[in-house]
Amino acid sequence: MQFGILSTANIGDEAVVPAIAATDHEVRAVASRSADAAAAYADPHGIPETYDSYDALLDADIDAVYVPLPNGLHAEWTKRAADAGLHVLCEKPLASGAEEAVDVVEHCADAGVTLMEAFMYRYHPRTVRAVEVAREELGDLRHVHAEFSFQLGDGPDVRLDPDLAGGALMDVGCYPVNAARTFLGEPALVSGHTHDRRDAGVDTEVAATFEFDDGATATIEAGFETGLHQRYRVEGTDGWLETEAAFNPGQSETVLRWGTDEKTVEETFDPADAYVREVEHFAASVDAGRDPLTDGEEAVANMRAIDAIYESSATGETIPL
Repeated sequence: MQFGILSTANIGDEAVVPAIAATDHEVRAVASRSADAAAAYADPHGIPETYDSYDALLDADIDAVYVPLPNGLHAEWTKRAADAGLHVLCEKPLASGAEEAVDVVEHCADAGVTLMEAFMYRYHPRTVRAVEVAREELGDLRHVHAEFSFQLGDGPDVRLDPDLAGGALMDVGCYPVNAARTFLGEPALVSGHTHDRRDAGVDTEVAATFEFDDGATATIEAGFETGLHQRYRVEGTDGWLETEAAFNPGQSETVLRWGTDEKTVEETFDPADAYVREVEHFAASVDAGRDPLTDGEEAVANMRAIDAIYESSATGETIPL
């Protein structure tokens, strides 16, 4: 599969472009709003074609695009890529809200292209195993706690720009939202609180609670104001599981801890590149003509929960889904 990269964002430079290069697929082209920036990005990666506009890249001889643009531009350029007949691997979150996400998903379906949201942690072997353990060993799942925070530096940052759908919930909070839904399904009631500590016009801290039809609950925390921590813990009637470095496990050895009344288990996983697994899953989904694990419907459901957190924070009410 021949990929084009829409923008010179760091996530592509540091993670996704090297991941594509580690597979049987190839990055053929990259686009930036600056020809010099595109060339500087392409050179160390050996990318053969560069473009000084996103539009121009969509006419290149490629099969798919990876979209790591700021959040507020995901929907527009995903749809434009679909119009060009290109499959799309789009960074999370897919859109600025659930309504926009529905529009994107329908647009891609009408165009007959594969759409996948890039929640790479879902493709890591430890996450796959955690879902299996939760299903087979923990009984009736009753609670999930998930959190992802880090300290964002001072100075301008697209993650602090309200016009580009910035905010802690959109940037890192979408991960614990996704984890809670992965283990427990779709929440029935959502309550949330957000705080703009930097007076930036977006949330920099967020906490939320999900309640489910069967009485299970989830608690979520995310932010830009504390040291790095990313973890989830799942509690069931028959046991528990927990992880550290949950959403960005890196390429070192990782551990999943879980236990029941009879035993406590620590499973160790060899180094694995979740971005490589993500790219391979995307390409295989395209080849097979099947929906990927983190497909458009999954993206819409995640955005509905995120929208409800924002609505609850703004109104002070619990929001039914």
